[in-house]
Amino acid sequence: MPQWNCGCPNCRAARARGRERTQSSVAVSADGERWILLNASPDLRVQLAAHGPFWPAAVRDSRVRAVVLTDGEIDHSLGLMTLREGTSRMPVYAPHGVAALLAGPWHLTRVLESYSGIDVRPLPERRAEALKDSSGQSLGLSCTAVALARRPPRYAATAAGDDYEVGLRLQDPATGGVFAYVPVAAAVDDDVCAFAAGADLLCFDGTLWSDGELQAQGIEAPRASEMGHVPVGGDGGSLERLPRIGAKRTVLVHINNTNPILGHDSPERAQVTSAGVEIGEDGMHFTL
Repeated sequence: MPQWNCGCPNCRAARARGRERTQSSVAVSADGERWILLNASPDLRVQLAAHGPFWPAAVRDSRVRAVVLTDGEIDHSLGLMTLREGTSRMPVYAPHGVAALLAGPWHLTRVLESYSGIDVRPLPERRAEALKDSSGQSLGLSCTAVALARRPPRYAATAAGDDYEVGLRLQDPATGGVFAYVPVAAAVDDDVCAFAAGADLLCFDGTLWSDGELQAQGIEAPRASEMGHVPVGGDGGSLERLPRIGAKRTVLVHINNTNPILGHDSPERAQVTSAGVEIGEDGMHFTL
């Protein structure tokens, strides 16, 4: 925020204040030295430059040792193009359906082959996978993927396959810390509740406040439910159930620029915070 072609109230206010938000992505580490990206956003270069733990220690060096994709959407995978300047093939963990998109309609695997390349590794469903770097060294975290939807992205609307969107449960075996990451979800259903229960931190899809949010702004676009996003507010919204899942801390992420919760004095934001749910901001840091 601001979106380049958007004049909604949030984007106008962001331009006036000179206060921007970058696109959704998370980095995790077991040792504070070797980092794993959960999705690679189009703003990845800016995000890595803004935070000292990611700065290279040599002329050519990367603290990013692997990437895990929850889906094949452009806003979660375009950052892989930024990583093309690496000196080794980047391990990219992805569920079967997403891996097929990278090799087919999205063609990122083929394009990046002319650069440092990516090593696409299968992410099995409902089974903990030990994450490793390009040399096979453990990165100290395990990851379990749970399919939450079987809807391919718009650029591959007719693609046949499964597990196009997953939630992730990451655990540090050394500390027992658990992080549940669900940037895209069509519902707070039993699967979400089961794998997020007991997590030290849950980051959950906060894309839109209401199902018709974009239409109310006069924007020609699908409704939230048609895009696979459960609205935050209203009857059946995620806010009704998120506080009862049992995660110790819940933060909304992947927030669209039109969402009124981004307005610091909005009643919608007050409703979220009064429910004990936090609103994600750039540069948030958590120790689990």
